[in-house]
Amino acid sequence: MYRNTYANINLKNIEYNVKELISKAGGYEYYFGVVKADCYGHNSIKTVKAIINGGCNYLATATLEEALEIRKEIKNIPILCLGIVPTSAISLCIKNNIAITISNFDYLEELLKLPHEGLKVHLKINTGMNRLGLNKKSEIDLAYSKIRNSNLFLEGIYTHIHSPLNKTVTMKQYRTFEELTSSIPLNEIPIVHINASDATLMYEKLPYCNGCRLGIAMYGLASVSDLPLKSTFSLYSEVIQINTVEDGTVGYSGAYEVKGKEKIAVVPIGYADGIIRKNTGRDVYINDKPYKIVGNICMDMLFVKVDDSVKVHDKVAIIKDNNHIEKIANHLDTISYEVICSIGKRVNRVYLQ
Repeated sequence: MYRNTYANINLKNIEYNVKELISKAGGYEYYFGVVKADCYGHNSIKTVKAIINGGCNYLATATLEEALEIRKEIKNIPILCLGIVPTSAISLCIKNNIAITISNFDYLEELLKLPHEGLKVHLKINTGMNRLGLNKKSEIDLAYSKIRNSNLFLEGIYTHIHSPLNKTVTMKQYRTFEELTSSIPLNEIPIVHINASDATLMYEKLPYCNGCRLGIAMYGLASVSDLPLKSTFSLYSEVIQINTVEDGTVGYSGAYEVKGKEKIAVVPIGYADGIIRKNTGRDVYINDKPYKIVGNICMDMLFVKVDDSVKVHDKVAIIKDNNHIEKIANHLDTISYEVICSIGKRVNRVYLQ
């Protein structure tokens, strides 16, 4: 590691969080660990193993590439692709025991024309998210019939709650799911899963569900929880130079103007690492003290206004902990997911056991 810029990934805390979540959301048979986007920016098969050690007995990815990367290292845990897998890759899914999502009728028709014996599928129902999923009862009934009369194995059926903090909307989605699947014997389908992190924590287990999906909460970032979840992701760099600027400007376009005399620290991390220019104006921490990012953030470096206590080689907490992540998300007018998922692979991950 020749640039002293890295993310600490606390595997012990990930495992702890998963155990806490499973204890809180008891009664399910299947706990899906959602490990898409390189485990929400945490990266590495080590993170996946910590999630499994915590108690997840099924994994979910967004893409087949993600699933195959995991399968190279972990052979026995089932994996579901939540996105659409090209039908040209179905043989890979069968070979590697990877379940796929059927989210529209045309895709099912295309799939049935190909050799598909032994392929596990999960039927996705659109209950209001309007992203993926079948949303007409007639099509859902027909899809169920066609799947049952084929060599496909209907392992699961699911939907996604889009506004778990809104109880009225969530209850409507539950009712929509029940109406759309009213002709399907849910008790005969091995896995029925609806709730993701926040909905799992906020609502009682539905009687017909035996699975739930744990995502952002595994990393300690649930929107609502009385659980003592722990931080798992922090991001550090260092001061590589300190400039004394007097009545001048800092950085591209002279975006930050110094009137008088200020000390400006240069830190080797930038928008190519996921610290986008909108981060200007928010805090980083040096020696546990907050300092502001100033000027336009560069591709590989950024500027911090500091005082005389800061020295070259001092550690800079770009992302300190989960509380800091939430503050950064508010500053960026986004969500915690985007803050950690945006940190690029150029940033080394250091794994703490």
